[in-house]
Amino acid sequence: MWRAVLFCVWGLGSVLAQEVSAPADLANLYAQSVDRRLEVPAEVQLAYAQQALAALAQAGLVNLPAQVLVVVDSNPNVQALLLLWTAPGAAPQLIGASPVSTGHPGRFDYFETPLGVFEHSVANLDFRAEGTKNENGIKGYGEKGLRVFDFGWQLSPRGWGDRRPSTMRLQMHATDPTWLEPRLGSAQSKGCVRIPATLNKFIDHYGLLDADYEAAMQKGAHFWMLDPQRQPTSWSGRYLVVLDSGSKERPAWATAGNGAKHANPATACR
Repeated sequence: MWRAVLFCVWGLGSVLAQEVSAPADLANLYAQSVDRRLEVPAEVQLAYAQQALAALAQAGLVNLPAQVLVVVDSNPNVQALLLLWTAPGAAPQLIGASPVSTGHPGRFDYFETPLGVFEHSVANLDFRAEGTKNENGIKGYGEKGLRVFDFGWQLSPRGWGDRRPSTMRLQMHATDPTWLEPRLGSAQSKGCVRIPATLNKFIDHYGLLDADYEAAMQKGAHFWMLDPQRQPTSWSGRYLVVLDSGSKERPAWATAGNGAKHANPATACR
């Protein structure tokens, strides 16, 4: 049975009571609250869903319960994230899509974003951004209080030197709202997945990656980084699927970063 949730209009200080009884309701909330969105054609949505489910199956993850998957296309010509609702015997449904930034190899300490299926679990606890700036005036994790989703240490090719695989900490997080968020839609990061701040809040508020946290809390665990006002749905997931579509050119639906020359990507901290 679907769980009724409340939709919080972040930044407006008000709460609109809206029942979420189907994935389409969550998709409507996405459209209302996430400010950087992509309109993905139906046939492209289906192709991504098939690729993501194939990646899960290859990882031995089959017959999963109804849940939301976070799917990222790290192809330099795409740089997009899709939230997909999936359930056994049901057609996948798109909750929403937004531009992101993944790894931009070519300089020291910059990795390729690893491909594969990555579990979001309490083995690698999340934390929240402090909102501090680095020596270049960049808020690498974005504004204070935004959640940093941690997927642990992963093996990925270095973007410099001999390009040998090495370990990097894979995270998904917001980024500097002035200098780097306008560049979403282009590869910019040190290997992590940068997402819009409003999407960060959406995933956090509805617990869309919190299945493992929910299971642990049912056993009595407590987590300081979880917002007490959060309203998790009954289809919380736990998987980030990163793939490369192989696109040789930018699809019409994928919006590129605006290329504003506010900051040198090399000065970004993450």
